[in-house]
Amino acid sequence: MEDPMKKIEKVVVNVGVGRLNQQAGFADKVLPEVMKELAMITGQKPETRPARRSIAGFKSREGQVIGLRITMHGRRAHDFIRRIINIVLPRVKDFRGLELSNVDDGGNLNFGIREHLVFPEISPEHSKVSFGLQVTLVSKNVKDWDQAIDLYRKLGVPLKRNK
Repeated sequence: MEDPMKKIEKVVVNVGVGRLNQQAGFADKVLPEVMKELAMITGQKPETRPARRSIAGFKSREGQVIGLRITMHGRRAHDFIRRIINIVLPRVKDFRGLELSNVDDGGNLNFGIREHLVFPEISPEHSKVSFGLQVTLVSKNVKDWDQAIDLYRKLGVPLKRNK
């Protein structure tokens, strides 16, 4: 039987830092701290994502850093998935499983983690900032939604049961 992990093309981790942008010393204190902790979690340096246009309602200016992104492939992605399934999700308070609606028609699984402190690499006593992150597992050669659900169950992803 083929390893279901080989059907995962990549893992993308996104962190929005738009709200943190309002804090004093964001560029020289807060942003480097978020980048350092995200690098500890994923094992690689995040890429900054600037705002494409200014939006007054969000108090953001064009070119201002509003997010961080990391794309992992191969062994690093597989190790990250195993850590998420076996270590991180069981540490989330009141976790009952991921919703089936988190899987889209293309077979990709999207879910968010509200606190980065559930990762064992992060010490809550030493962490100066608090942020959430969004994780996307991108699958390949998955033809429909049911096949994607089956793939994620084989991987051990804790999905809720159909009602």
